[in-house]
Amino acid sequence: MRPEGSSVIDRRDFLKLLGAGALAATGCGRDAGPRRIFRMNLLSEPPTLDPNLGTDNVSLRVLTNLMEGLTAYDENLRPKPAAAQRWERLDGGHRVRFYLRPDGRWSDGRSVTARDFEYSWKRLLDPRTAAEYAYFLFDVEGAADYNAGKIDDPAKVGITALDDRTLEVKLARPVVFFPTVTTFMVLFPVRADVIAKHGDAWTEPGRFVGNGPYQLDSWRHEYKVSLRPNPRFRRRPANNGIDFFMVNERTVELTLYERGDLDFAILPPTEIPRFERHRDFRRTPMLRAEYYGFNCRRAPFNDPRVRRAFSLAIDRSVFPRILHGGETPLSSWIPPGMFAHEPAIGLGFDLDRARRELTQAGYPGGRSFPDVEVAFNADDERKLVAENLQSQWGEHLGVRVRLRQMEWKAYLREVSADPPPIWRLGWGADYPDPDNFMNMFTATSGNNHTRWASTEFDHLVAAAAVEPEPARRKQLYDEAQRILCERDAPIAPLYARAQNYLASPRVRGLWINAMDYLYLETARFAAGGDA
Repeated sequence: MRPEGSSVIDRRDFLKLLGAGALAATGCGRDAGPRRIFRMNLLSEPPTLDPNLGTDNVSLRVLTNLMEGLTAYDENLRPKPAAAQRWERLDGGHRVRFYLRPDGRWSDGRSVTARDFEYSWKRLLDPRTAAEYAYFLFDVEGAADYNAGKIDDPAKVGITALDDRTLEVKLARPVVFFPTVTTFMVLFPVRADVIAKHGDAWTEPGRFVGNGPYQLDSWRHEYKVSLRPNPRFRRRPANNGIDFFMVNERTVELTLYERGDLDFAILPPTEIPRFERHRDFRRTPMLRAEYYGFNCRRAPFNDPRVRRAFSLAIDRSVFPRILHGGETPLSSWIPPGMFAHEPAIGLGFDLDRARRELTQAGYPGGRSFPDVEVAFNADDERKLVAENLQSQWGEHLGVRVRLRQMEWKAYLREVSADPPPIWRLGWGADYPDPDNFMNMFTATSGNNHTRWASTEFDHLVAAAAVEPEPARRKQLYDEAQRILCERDAPIAPLYARAQNYLASPRVRGLWINAMDYLYLETARFAAGGDA
């Protein structure tokens, strides 16, 4: 899931806004009495607030507080009722029926209906939408064919509102994890009438309608998104709203936190040692892995020997030392803490083999290796990793690579449309099942930017998704991981992440789960917490 991004506002511009009192003013105005507005940095402008088009962690931060799906996660990452009050499996798991709660309301007062979900899900699949996450529903009967244009009639897709409060989903295969999939933002409901009226501009303040605990109050692009309680939601949040700011420097974010201008701050890697014993410090292991991908259709990385050489030449043990964030070196793809994690799989650090692979590919000692570019999004951690890999590949393989950092939205567009030779992304769990990590590199996945495909890999991942016996299921994932991380190596996994952050002692009820979801409606300010 959800790559993470960074913004275009720099230190000078943001501090200029602060000097004008813009941030401090968020505690005043219409919110009478002590401040109860939760303030945090998004790191970037959200690429979109259209749930069907969301792909990244920044959009997710905002959308999971503006909207809700049929299900949400409890503290143990199990699906719990949200817009649906219950669900049941029928026909041996080939049908799943969701029953919506009767008190679900949009922020404009209209009832949330099963037809809103049907419209949203079919819009996600509509090839005209061009949604990267359309593949999320490919286990639904007719969904993949509709998305591919093989069938034109959306009525042939197995998603049906039986009435206003009942949504039935017919599955082409009885995947064991489907209720967890419905927690994710791309399957949130959207309103057909709102989109028909406003088109792409429906996500702007004054036009946006959501069904979650907050509503969109204002959006000053490249500066701040403000959410305020949705009075029509079934329960009131424990705070008076959220202000999401956008600045691309974690060091500035930390400065704002230390000044009392933010209630939450993610620590830059260089600052983690200084704060590890601080009373505000928190560390949460994440179901999130960082990787570098190769454009497998562009020379020299159309040769798997070159890809294997670059992966074998990475000493991953350095990442915890330079990042200081509780990272776990990773040569396989399924992360620690998730079923089917297997640390013995992958191309570990092996200089002799790396150099042999490069020699066999025609580049002994790195001689005649072409000039290639490594692209990454602008961020302190990503820059540190890129510079380290540039040094490792130079020292270990004798090759030179150029680094290019980009603003997040432009970077995502380029990686999706025309990937550089080497590029960086991270993947955080959209649902806590290995299918979420493995399915993204299948041939039909909108998130597979490697331009690599393997029918054998696809078959193994598909078989594992419906396998009920855990030992056999893990065996299937092991075989698939060996193709992905050893034989074909379209990616080089780097490390699994932990989130290191500071949280204000004035705020209670704040928690991040292992998928980096931040449900902010429970965040409450202690007595006297008026910053």
